[in-house]
Amino acid sequence: MTAILELRNVSKQYGDTVVVDDLSLSVQRGQCFGLLGPNGAGKTTTLRLLLGLTTPAAGSLTLCGEPIPQRAPQARMRVGVVPQFDNLDPDFTVIENLRIFGRYFGLERAEIERRIPALLEFARLESRGGAQVRDLSGGMRRRLTVARALINDPDLLVMDEPTTGLDPQARHLIWERLKSLLASGKTILLTTHFMEEAERLCNYLCVIDGGRKIAEGKPHELIDSQIGCDVVEVYGDNLAPLRRELNPLAARIEASGETLFCYVKEPAPLLAALHGRAGVRYLHRPANLEDVFLKLTGREMRD
Repeated sequence: MTAILELRNVSKQYGDTVVVDDLSLSVQRGQCFGLLGPNGAGKTTTLRLLLGLTTPAAGSLTLCGEPIPQRAPQARMRVGVVPQFDNLDPDFTVIENLRIFGRYFGLERAEIERRIPALLEFARLESRGGAQVRDLSGGMRRRLTVARALINDPDLLVMDEPTTGLDPQARHLIWERLKSLLASGKTILLTTHFMEEAERLCNYLCVIDGGRKIAEGKPHELIDSQIGCDVVEVYGDNLAPLRRELNPLAARIEASGETLFCYVKEPAPLLAALHGRAGVRYLHRPANLEDVFLKLTGREMRD
């Protein structure tokens, strides 16, 4: 496998605030690479750096074989970008949005018209080509934004939180469409706050916080190495006495609001201690990527 994107010891600061701190990562062709982190971790700045929209203070970047930011315009011709917030033109129709974006890449009109039907089919908007963007649902607009990012047949698709604000049906449809892109050989760089999304789509993950890399690896490997046991979630009021009772039965217990998260190698004794208790509900499940994320970055709120 060859890298389509590389960052080597990249740093960026604004004033006295370091937002990307000696960050190195490599995205291989054909991968879905997940860049994860809490709010303010440096994800958006990292995306701006790799697209050449801001200049690093230190380090080097290459995108599609081009040095960044020196040849960023040339590299961006081979990249499709799905921004965090839709920036479609509401005064134009679905097809007009695709046509205009195709012209930004210097495509001939005949080539744009040839590509539009397949993109409409990809986005499941075949019957809405003449509709005004303002009349589309949120899910339709998001699918159109993804389709628009494919107008130049990019080598790399950069997606910044692509399913934020969507209902479950729309989210699952976009996941289905992204899986079809990966199956066709496309490369995706994805930032997301949905750990289920990252676990479903990504081959490889990099977790950053405070602009620094704090973990990386395949999703299942991170779950095994960081958690490595089952989880029992316990819900109820006044759980402090119960926590003291359960402490000897768990590898560790974390509290968040009215929930205890009990990490257990052998769940049977703890489940037996919970069975039949009045006013207590519990859920026994395997560990997942959200457990990893919260262990690495904490459960406190980020502004």
